Amino acid sequence: MNQPTEPTLAIDVYRTRRERVLAALRAAGGGVAIVPTAPEALRNRDTDYPYRHDSYFYYLTGFAEPEALLVLDASAPPGAPASILFCREKNLERETWEGFRFGPDGAREAFGLDAAFPFDAIDTQLPRLIADKPALHYALGTSARLDEQVRGWLDAVRALGRGGIAAPTAARDLLPLLDEMRLIKDDHELAIMRRAGQISAAAHRRAMAACRPGVREYELEAELLYTFRKFGAQAPAYTSIVAAGPNACVLHYPAGNAIARDGDLILIDAACELDGYASDITRTFPASGRFTPAQRELYDIVLAAQQAAIDATRAGATFDDPHQAALRVLSQGLLDTGIVARGKFASVEDVIAERAYAPFYMHRTGHWLGMDVHDCGDYRERAAPRDEAGVLPWRTLRTSMTLTIEPGLYVRPAEGVPERYWNIGIRIEDDAIVTPTGCELITRDVPVAAAEIEALMQAAREAGQQTSQPTAPQTAQPART
Repeated sequence: MNQPTEPTLAIDVYRTRRERVLAALRAAGGGVAIVPTAPEALRNRDTDYPYRHDSYFYYLTGFAEPEALLVLDASAPPGAPASILFCREKNLERETWEGFRFGPDGAREAFGLDAAFPFDAIDTQLPRLIADKPALHYALGTSARLDEQVRGWLDAVRALGRGGIAAPTAARDLLPLLDEMRLIKDDHELAIMRRAGQISAAAHRRAMAACRPGVREYELEAELLYTFRKFGAQAPAYTSIVAAGPNACVLHYPAGNAIARDGDLILIDAACELDGYASDITRTFPASGRFTPAQRELYDIVLAAQQAAIDATRAGATFDDPHQAALRVLSQGLLDTGIVARGKFASVEDVIAERAYAPFYMHRTGHWLGMDVHDCGDYRERAAPRDEAGVLPWRTLRTSMTLTIEPGLYVRPAEGVPERYWNIGIRIEDDAIVTPTGCELITRDVPVAAAEIEALMQAAREAGQQTSQPTAPQTAQPART
C-alpha cells in the first residue's frame, strides 16, 4: 500500500471538507452520511492488485488504508461525535506481513476525527448511529455490496421499532454534493496537481530523449514508469498509452511490443498519480527525431487547435467553448489538406454541421481532472432550464476548476484521403487550471512546439545518451488566480 508523500498531513484541509459536508446536510434537514473506501481486489489466488483508496473517501479523510468507512452525523447533538471513522485494528502480526496500521486510536488522533471504531464493529455500530435519524446520505446505487449493507443496517433498526426507535425515512444520493465540492480545487489540491504535472512532464522528456528507431513501445513505457517513481509518484494515473506508427490511431492503445520505425510518429498519453491526484499529458513526436513534411503539417494544425482551445479557457466561458474553438481549427485544417474534400464541403461551417470531421477527430477536447483522471462533476448545468430541444446548457467554467485540453487528428487509410497522411495519429494534451482571465497550464515543462521537440531529441543523441536523465521537477508554487 502506497502512502502519501506529504511531509505533514494536512489535517485542517480534510477537517474543513468534512465540516462543509456536515453544514450542507444540516441545511438539508440533517441525517447521516456514509462514505466507504474502496475494497481490496484479488488479482489471482492469494495476490491482490495494488491497493488504491476510494477518491471520495480520501477527499474527506486523507486516510489511505483499506477496510475503512467514514460516518458524518449531521444530526448529532452538541458535543457528540459528528465525524466517525471505522478502520482496521492494530495487529502486530499482520503489520509484520503488510506494514503499519494506524488503528482506531491512532487514526482518530492523526486524521482529526471525533471518534474511531474497529472496522469489525460496523454492523453493531451503524444501526446505533442511524437510529432515529431523518435520512441516510450515501452513493446510491453505485455498489451492490454497500446497498446490501445499508439494507441490513436499516433492518436492524426497524427490528427495534416496538421500542420506539425509528429508521431513517429517506435515502439521498451524497455524490452530487461531493462532486460540486471536488470540481473547485483548493490550494492544497492545486499544489499537488502542479507537482504531479511536473513529474509527468519529466517522464515525457525522458521518453522523447530515449526514443530512436528500433525501440519498442514497452521500452518507452519503462522510461515513463521509472521517472514517475523516481520523483515520488505512487503510480500511473491510468494505463499508459505508448503507440508507434499506425497504433497512434487507436485512442486507448496500451503500450505493446511494436517496434518504432524510421518515419513513425510516437504518441504517448501517460502521466502519474501523486498523493491521490492525477495528471494527464499527451505528446506526439517522430521516432527519428525529425517530423516528415506531412507529419509536421498535421502536427501544426493540432497545435493550433490546442492553442485556440487554451485561448477559450477562462472563468465565465462554458465547458464547450474550448472544444468549439479547437473544432473550427481542426475542420479548417482538414479542408486545407484535402483530407475532407472541398468538393463536398465548401466551408468550416459545413464540415462541422455534417460532422465530416468525426472520422478523424472522434473525441471531445477535454475533461475534468483531479483525484480521478476523468474526474467527477457534471458537464452541464443540472439546475438550469432546458432549451427547446430539451438539452441542458453547458457548465460555466469557474476559477480553480481543472481540466485537460487535448485535440487530436487520427488519419487511417481511406478512399479519398491523400496517402501521405495515412496512419498519422496526433494528440497534444495539457492540464489547465481555470483563472479569471484565462488558464494556467501546469504540464508545459515538456516541449510542445515541433521545433522544440526535435531540438530535445537531437540534443540527447548528440550527447550520446541512451536515455536522458530527467531534471528534478521544481517545487510546486502557490496557486495563481
